[in-house]
Amino acid sequence: MRTLITTAFVSLDGVVEAPGGEPGYRNSGWTFKDVEFDPAAYELKSREQDEAAAMMMGRVSYQAFSPVWPTMTDEFPRYNAMPKYVVSTTLTEDDLVANWGETTILRSLDDVAALKEGDGGSIIVHGSATLNRALSDAGLIDRYHLLVFPVLLGAGKRLFSAADKDKQSLKLLESESYGNGIQKLVYDVVR
Repeated sequence: MRTLITTAFVSLDGVVEAPGGEPGYRNSGWTFKDVEFDPAAYELKSREQDEAAAMMMGRVSYQAFSPVWPTMTDEFPRYNAMPKYVVSTTLTEDDLVANWGETTILRSLDDVAALKEGDGGSIIVHGSATLNRALSDAGLIDRYHLLVFPVLLGAGKRLFSAADKDKQSLKLLESESYGNGIQKLVYDVVR
């Protein structure tokens, strides 16, 4: 069984929208504003490239990342090379870019569950707030890699839904605090 890992930049109040400057959100680029850069805080991001065997995202994140990430050969060499899965009911094969390697469209959470049941290494989910909420609510996420930023954003897409569901316990695997206020939190989902 494959491990599904969500990785996210998240504000202290749970917002994950547009951390890198994606258009359309009033606080776009919030990870770069008012938080001093500390390369040690991003060690987890480098390690994820080595540990993951595939990448997953929703349609919106795919359409934001696919024009940019393939050109970032120094920053994302392993991500660019690994297979990608896009969960979408509307994306077509014609919408996929040709220069970002093998990409498979999954049409449902059942398709994600079937993928997890197969052979292969970990699958890491990038961006994809809507997809992450659905995966979490369906009990499909196995681990969270969170970099929590010392900022309250108020409005914005949240990592977790407000669905009325049963309590889910997490086991802390790793934590670290950095001088710029970022907290690294790595949790396994307790089954």
